[in-house]
Amino acid sequence: MDSSSDFIMTSSPKARILLQQCLSARLQVEPPTDQKEGVFVEIGRGLVLYVCFLKGASSDVVNKMVKEALNTKLSTSADGKLCSILELPGDVLIIPQATLGGCLKGKSMQYHRNIAKEDGLELYKQFTTFCEETVQSNEKSKESGRVVKWGTYGNVQVFRCDTNGPYSHLLEY
Repeated sequence: MDSSSDFIMTSSPKARILLQQCLSARLQVEPPTDQKEGVFVEIGRGLVLYVCFLKGASSDVVNKMVKEALNTKLSTSADGKLCSILELPGDVLIIPQATLGGCLKGKSMQYHRNIAKEDGLELYKQFTTFCEETVQSNEKSKESGRVVKWGTYGNVQVFRCDTNGPYSHLLEY
């Protein structure tokens, strides 16, 4: 058996996360109204995590997703070596991204594999909490004042990202 067979998924994924390094990012978390302007969260150099939970996802997958996302070596340090966002250190922006659960049927996208909204919201809250705890407990992040910000689950949000390369990486769980 060749080594490529080790990477074949035997069951449907329960979650997806897309990792995107950035120089800066800005996400609208509350839309504007007649009474007030929209509310945004922003990060500097760091990592954008687009998160989607699919049917069958549970709390078990959350810790693994956070650990792998924050420890994957995608960023470049001052000396040119690849490092994780925790080693950099950098900011983190988490965006709920239900469209990662889409499946093309004919010419239309369908989202039948996505988790129920209430269950997805609970897993998203666990994800953001564990991610923030992990970053804040990291010594380099403490020293540099790095932050974790996140979007609003279930809302359409305006997003802007400046990046030094379209380095996007999809992980499935």
